[in-house]
Amino acid sequence: MDSRLEQVQKTLKANGYKYTDQRAKVYEVFLKNKNSHLTTEDVYKLALEIDPTMGIATVYRTVQLFTKLGILDQIVFDDNIVRYELRINDHKHRHHHLICIECGKVSEVDVDELDKIEAEIEKNEKFKIVDHTLKFMGYCEDCYRKIEEKGIDEKHK
Repeated sequence: MDSRLEQVQKTLKANGYKYTDQRAKVYEVFLKNKNSHLTTEDVYKLALEIDPTMGIATVYRTVQLFTKLGILDQIVFDDNIVRYELRINDHKHRHHHLICIECGKVSEVDVDELDKIEAEIEKNEKFKIVDHTLKFMGYCEDCYRKIEEKGIDEKHK
């Protein structure tokens, strides 16, 4: 059995929930799309491909439960649309995102140098940090190249 699947089953059981077929199918959607940032509607459409009887309310409840239990991370980019992605349990924190303000492309960055800052905040503010999220806004390589080719003014550099 997949170790991630076992972990999800343990997490659900430890919190008093059952690992149902419907929850398994929602989790399967995320496994098959682990590098994607899915809206609940995206999950529903993909779940219907696995099980045409899946209800949207079930998907909504499952996504909310998985988020509450730390199985999924909820992310919101500048379009204010709530998206979800699998939480990688072997990382202390979430990965960060590069968001192109021209085409909307989202890339992931796994560099995390914020430990020193977190330690200072925890000490000075007496605040225990358990996670953080960071978004970098700018231009992807393709869009930036187009901007340079058009000779857009210096404020975009």
